[in-house]
Amino acid sequence: MTRLVAGNWKMNGSLAANRELLDGLVSIPGVEIAVCVPYPYLAQAQQRPEGVALGAQDVSEYAAGAYTGEVSAAMLAEFGCRYAIVGHSERRALFGEEDATVGRKALAALQAGLVPIVCVGETLAERDEARAVEVIGRQLEAVREVLGAAAMGAVVLAYEPVWAIGTGRSASVAQVAEVHAAIRAWLKVHGVAAGGVRILYGGSVKADNAAALFAVEDVDGGLIGGASLVAADFLAICCAAAGGV
Repeated sequence: MTRLVAGNWKMNGSLAANRELLDGLVSIPGVEIAVCVPYPYLAQAQQRPEGVALGAQDVSEYAAGAYTGEVSAAMLAEFGCRYAIVGHSERRALFGEEDATVGRKALAALQAGLVPIVCVGETLAERDEARAVEVIGRQLEAVREVLGAAAMGAVVLAYEPVWAIGTGRSASVAQVAEVHAAIRAWLKVHGVAAGGVRILYGGSVKADNAAALFAVEDVDGGLIGGASLVAADFLAICCAAAGGV
């Protein structure tokens, strides 16, 4: 399958900085590239290089109504979004999103024709307690309960160990291999068309470690944070995903 590298800008950017960053991007054969930008910049990011997909960093579980501050999947689709990140560790930890909420957001995205990038991952305490696979299984099951096995085959998954988000500390190749294999096995056991589900790795992916991470079996791309804010660094990661330098 074609690898996907999605840049998550998080709450960063300005009109001037965004323009410079977007102008520095190009499509790269052999890899799908996406940028997930803050809501106010979706209109600006519509003017991006051909072959670079657009995504949002979150989406409401509600379709419409009296939900002040929320942004619906249909609204995102109108701006040309292909992807929406759901369940990012920062949404879970800082804003109290529960596993079931993540499932409902994934469903809302799918119903509007978007592809949800469903994030899963363990905290440092859970890793130290050897509970990573258990925790991720619980998070996946909450999504499957809402979507069903068939629809879950249409999502993208992103493994992001919470202890490696924005810390500069990346999971080792062995740790990534173990968890990605466990996720693929979980999908198969639970009736999801596992072979068609892309599983991204997210957690301090940089140009100098991307090739080693993408060489791991069952790693089908990356969800990139800080490095996605510098065009040259982001493109270097994309080239690594495509099998280049």
